[in-house]
Amino acid sequence: MKTFNKIFQGDRVIWIVVAFLSLMSLLAVYSATGTLAQTRHDGNNTFVLLSHAATLAVGLVAMYVAHRVKYTYYSVLLRLAFFVSVPLLAYTTFKGVDLNNAQRVVEIFGVSFQSSDLAKVALIGYLARMLTIKQDEIKDFKNAFVPLMLPVLLIVGLILPENLSTAAILFVCSIALLFVGRINLKYLAMFMLIGIFALTLYIVIVMNVAEDTGRTHTWINRIERFISPSEEELEEGIVITDENYQTMHAKIAVASGGIFGKAPGRSTQRNLLPHPYSDFIFAIIVEEYGLAGGVFVIMMYLILLYRAIAIMVAIPQSFGGFLSFGLAFLLVMQAMINMGVAVGLLPVTGQPLPLVSKGGTSMLFTGISIGIILSVSKEVNKIKEKRDELKPATESDS
Repeated sequence: MKTFNKIFQGDRVIWIVVAFLSLMSLLAVYSATGTLAQTRHDGNNTFVLLSHAATLAVGLVAMYVAHRVKYTYYSVLLRLAFFVSVPLLAYTTFKGVDLNNAQRVVEIFGVSFQSSDLAKVALIGYLARMLTIKQDEIKDFKNAFVPLMLPVLLIVGLILPENLSTAAILFVCSIALLFVGRINLKYLAMFMLIGIFALTLYIVIVMNVAEDTGRTHTWINRIERFISPSEEELEEGIVITDENYQTMHAKIAVASGGIFGKAPGRSTQRNLLPHPYSDFIFAIIVEEYGLAGGVFVIMMYLILLYRAIAIMVAIPQSFGGFLSFGLAFLLVMQAMINMGVAVGLLPVTGQPLPLVSKGGTSMLFTGISIGIILSVSKEVNKIKEKRDELKPATESDS
């Protein structure tokens, strides 16, 4: 046990959550990639599994390396990442590689990745650093609120044209982090109104002036279909059309799972859903493992958030607490949106399920994020150990 604790330092519960989600990822992706294997790899499911296992391993290695780095170094590293992500996002918007009708991927030296994934982690780290620096004047509008608001608007504004859901998640997470950082509630309310107004203005301009700007028309149509189903759907109930094909098959998968599911590998909807191994992997999990499996996955993410909040409360240094909470909230919110889409509570967003869905960049930065949280938790463990060492001495003196 001592050897294990030396190798895997930090919060043990988070390590257990990572282990369970990683196992679920291997099982669910292997089951969900049958069609992908048939169309791209001559039916070789083993190749697809090994490919995903390698991607997962990269994420876990990144997590391990990140958790070995003292968390205070991330104050500088993530600040640098923030300044790198700004031009990278701009480059992606104008010169990015087209993927699923969206310029989300950038290629540098032959390596492709989603620049928004880097920007998300970088922005949370930058805000955590700035909140720590500004704590003595945190209620001041000019000296605290404005310097914290501008980087959020910059990053979210650059992401918005290509990925509304990511921009919205990052904006809400930033609001939550600023709230935890004790920013004046009046200023936060104003910040939210500014964000809503800017989004509304952007939509109006795009819909009335521009023919096509990024994926704006795509996500507006998704929201309209979600809010206002077709007359045929309202009259006849379950009607599968080209517009609702993904969501209806996801709902069928969830509904057919029952309490304990059809058993691993028995999904039928995996062959009908376009992206059962990424966007709709939660629907496949519920179909094969039932409501019990779905609740288990939800609990894993909630436990991760709970442990991150516990770390934030326990650590004396503000930066570590803000960093832990911000990154965990970002991951868990993304997970909840992915699962909400799968069960029909939200319109299609394209958000992967962190540490479970197939995908290289998402897996890499999810691993880094959890590794940073674990790095902060290491400091909490050191504080507890010192406290425990002092207890016998105190008791003997008394």
